[in-house]
Amino acid sequence: MDNDVSAGSSTSSTLGQLALGLTLLGFGLGYAEVISGVTAADAVGLALWVGGVTLFITGLLEFRAGNGFNGTAFAGLGAFWFAWGRAADAQASAEAAGLFLLLFALLALTLTLGAAGDGFLAQAVYGLLFVSLLLLGIAQLAGSGGLAQVGGWAGALSGAAAWYSATAGLAKWPTVLPGRAANRGVTVSG
Repeated sequence: MDNDVSAGSSTSSTLGQLALGLTLLGFGLGYAEVISGVTAADAVGLALWVGGVTLFITGLLEFRAGNGFNGTAFAGLGAFWFAWGRAADAQASAEAAGLFLLLFALLALTLTLGAAGDGFLAQAVYGLLFVSLLLLGIAQLAGSGGLAQVGGWAGALSGAAAWYSATAGLAKWPTVLPGRAANRGVTVSG
C-alpha cells in the first residue's frame, strides 16, 4: 500500500491542514444545522483564531520554507477566516455576504486547480470548499436556508478531508488508494 503523505509532509503543513479541518468542520456543521441550537455563528471564535490567525501564520511559515502552494492556500484562507470572523457581528446585507463568499469561492477554485499534482485528497479538500462557498454564496443571495444547509454539508466534508489529511501525515496512514495490478498479458504503452 502506498503511504503518499505529501499533504502532511511538514510540521507547518500538518498544522495548517488541522486548523483548516477543524475550522471547516465547525463552520460546515453550523451551517448544516446538525446539532440543535448550534449555528455557523457559533464557529466565529474558531474561525477567527484557529482558521484566521493560525492559518495565516502557517501560510507565512510555508512561504518561508519555499512551499508557495501551501503558503498561498493557508495565508489566503487565513485571511478569509479572519475576515469572516471579524464581520460576523457587522450589519452587512445578504448581497454583500453572498458576494464575499463567492469571491473566496474563486480562491478555493484556484486552490483546487493548483492541487492537481498533490493527489485526490488535496483536490477533494479544496474542491469541496469551493462547492461549499459557492452554494453558501448563492444561498445568501437567494435567501435559501436549504441551499445553505447543503453548502454546510460540503464544508463539513471538506473539513473532514483536511482533518484526515493532517492525521494521516502524523499517523503515517495512506492518503491514496492502492493501484490495481494489470491483468496478465496487459501491457502499458508509452
